Amino acid sequence: MGNVTTVLLCGVGGQGTILAADLLARVALAAGRDVKVSEIHGMAQRGGAVTTVVRVGSEVHSMVSDPGSANIVMAFETTEALRNLPQLAEGGALIVNNETIKPLPVLTGRASMPRNVRERLTEAGGQFIEASLIARQAGNPKCANVALLGALSATLDIPEDIWLEVIASRVPAKTIDANLAAFRGGREAMERGE
Repeated sequence: MGNVTTVLLCGVGGQGTILAADLLARVALAAGRDVKVSEIHGMAQRGGAVTTVVRVGSEVHSMVSDPGSANIVMAFETTEALRNLPQLAEGGALIVNNETIKPLPVLTGRASMPRNVRERLTEAGGQFIEASLIARQAGNPKCANVALLGALSATLDIPEDIWLEVIASRVPAKTIDANLAAFRGGREAMERGE
C-alpha cells in the first residue's frame, strides 16, 4: 500500500459517504495504520455534494489532498465521479457506483447534465460497480456505500476480516447481515472486474 494512500470519497448527501469514510478510517486504525480524515460538505442535505478525504499509511502527517494526488477516487454516483476526476493521481484507481443522480438545478431546468459522463470516466480508467443493485440484492438498498467499501477493500492491503469486524460493530444491529452481504458483493464485483 506504500507509505500513504489517499482515498477521496465523493457523492451526494444521503448516500452514506461520511459513514463510509468513518468505516474506512476505523478499518485502517484496526489494521494498525495511521489515519487522517478531512470532510468537505457542500449542501449537507440530501442532494448536495459531499467529499471526504481519508489518508492511510504507516505515518500520515497531513489530511490535505491536492488536485492530482488521490490514489483512489471512490464515487457514489457518476456526476460526482466526473467532477472529482481532477483529484485522481496519474495511475490511480477510480471506483464508481454505476448510478446517476440529477442535482436540483437539473431537475428544475436551470442546468443540464454533463455529456458523455460514462465514456469520459471509462477513458479515465473508471471501474463501474453496481453498488445500488448489490445493496438491493443484499436486502437493504441503503447499503450501497458498504458495497462500494467492499470494492475498495479489494484494492487495499488490509485483511478482509478486519473490514467485516469493523462494519459489524458500527452499523445498526438489524442491518449487519445486509451490510456484510453488500460488502462481500462489492468486493467480489471488483475482483471479477465488473
